[in-house]
Amino acid sequence: MSTNDDQIAEQLAEAVHGGRQAVPEDRPLLVCKPNKIESWRIFKIMSEFVEGFDVIRRYSLAVTFFGSARATLGDDSYQIAEALAGRLAKKGFAIITGGSSGIMQAANKGAFEAGGSSVGLNISLPQAQGYNKYLTDRFVFDHFFVRKVMLTYASEVYIYFPGGFGTLDEFFEIVTLVQTKKIRKVPIILFGRDYWGPLMVFIEKIIYQKHAAVDMEDMNLYTVVDTVDEAYDYIVSNVSC
Repeated sequence: MSTNDDQIAEQLAEAVHGGRQAVPEDRPLLVCKPNKIESWRIFKIMSEFVEGFDVIRRYSLAVTFFGSARATLGDDSYQIAEALAGRLAKKGFAIITGGSSGIMQAANKGAFEAGGSSVGLNISLPQAQGYNKYLTDRFVFDHFFVRKVMLTYASEVYIYFPGGFGTLDEFFEIVTLVQTKKIRKVPIILFGRDYWGPLMVFIEKIIYQKHAAVDMEDMNLYTVVDTVDEAYDYIVSNVSC
């Protein structure tokens, strides 16, 4: 390691320490451009990046599940997510989720009960979002964008069940990164044609055909499935790591 690298490492270690120690108890929300640089906020962000990467580097093969936190035990999507996660865990995949309820809990439960690695990357929100009880490893972030970076680089496969704005945001984030070659092409699975079908029609008819805002091959970056077998077989056949 060069002298410059040593200096950077030392500065980063100091920043991580500062991020842990210098955060005020009453943290003002960042709702507009700040009038001054808040050093504690920069240190906290750096600390989250370092500790987040430390978590995800432990898993050489992983799949991230996205979906609604509102799904309940009685929903078909919950049971399907649990079953798919269990099969993938037995195949050697670490299962990574946001660590909370709904689809996240279902996937973590499937991995946990299969004896696999079950990871939760949670987010601190004003309305408390607790961890589910099926985790073997976990970390909580204060910043959504840091958490998104971790989720982006955490896995070799991304699975999207029906969900809200957060799920849609994560889907378009990953598709955009693959489309622009910022990350390598990985399997992107959309589970449930009833839910995803209208969005696929919108992309094809409006975004592609009417406005030519994407290319035809961009619509091959993701795959829509309806069964655990479809998803599992596609993943096993297309994972490149």
